[in-house]
Amino acid sequence: MNWKFWTKQNTGQAKKTRKPKSKTREWLDAIVFAVIAATIIRTFFIEAYTIPTPSMEKSLLVGDFLFVSKLNYGPRVPMTPLAFPFAHHTMPLTRDAKSYSEAIQLPYYRLPGFEDIERQDVVVFNFPADPEGRPVDKRENYIKRCVAIAGDTLEIINSEIFVNGIKQPEPEEGESSYVVRTNGENFNYEALRKLGLSRDDLGPHNFQTITRDRDVYYFKSLTDRQVEALRSFGNVTGIEPAILGKGEPENVGGGIVFPGDTSLHWNRDNYGPLWIPKKGVTVQLTTKNLPIYERVISYFEGKELEVKGDAIYIDGAPADSYTFEMDYYFMMGDNRHNSLDSRYWGFVPEDHIVGKALFIWMSWDKDESFLKKIRWKRLFNGIH
Repeated sequence: MNWKFWTKQNTGQAKKTRKPKSKTREWLDAIVFAVIAATIIRTFFIEAYTIPTPSMEKSLLVGDFLFVSKLNYGPRVPMTPLAFPFAHHTMPLTRDAKSYSEAIQLPYYRLPGFEDIERQDVVVFNFPADPEGRPVDKRENYIKRCVAIAGDTLEIINSEIFVNGIKQPEPEEGESSYVVRTNGENFNYEALRKLGLSRDDLGPHNFQTITRDRDVYYFKSLTDRQVEALRSFGNVTGIEPAILGKGEPENVGGGIVFPGDTSLHWNRDNYGPLWIPKKGVTVQLTTKNLPIYERVISYFEGKELEVKGDAIYIDGAPADSYTFEMDYYFMMGDNRHNSLDSRYWGFVPEDHIVGKALFIWMSWDKDESFLKKIRWKRLFNGIH
């Protein structure tokens, strides 16, 4: 049999009987392909994010648009696969309509990556204290700097971070709050704007007089460079950091930092020492250290935890120790006194990690107009 002849003949017949695609069908096919391709890229390779709050200033500014790599730490396989394309947890143009279905929930799995999370990395993750009870991969996206990794012991002393007893470098453009004393003369608003302070920085909650005679001001967010520039102002007589002393009550997050144990006398500037849970490591459990690890054990790792008197029970059995099943991280904002971070809600589990922030592709200043709205010098800057 002449197979070659038979194939050609049938191909010709197929060509004669096949109907050409309509323009509508061609557009539909192109849209479906684009959605699938974009979803794969966003899920496994790279995704765009924007900075909505000042918690990372001035390393990252409100209005920065950045690319986040899923490859560096390894792409996380979606745990909630039934979801509307390009929507996170709510449908576009709605406030509370869910964009996903929990009919199928997959266990946590991460593909191999190029590197592990390191201290000082700027990381995007799902908010671990999500009040809505959403699935892990549908919780709000946060971006912070990783200051301590699994197995580290972290301590904050007078606002300086120590990990395993070693002082850590401060973010180059990080911010903190300061008390500025003057000779009674008011500040020139435009002069402060030229220092790089935004209108939000100079709002009533971030920049205010704290004495009746207007000679002491509170600046919530200043970089080291801005502090030095302020020292040269003719009306400034002194500047000192607004640091809470050890045991001084906290005034953010309901007045209590994580783990919510007032007997520890921790606050934002004097905190710890705190050991960060590490996969495979066993810790001795007592009623004294249980508040630090109970959320890890019961919520993130799904164990049934009970305390009866001085006895601790895990999954119904008495327990005086626990072996962790995941790695955890401690995240903080570079704007140290204007950031709700791990100091207030605790550890970030590895299954909440989304990716590593790489570079800024656009930066938009809402306080400016026309072409000045674009912060041209920030475009394509790497994130460190």
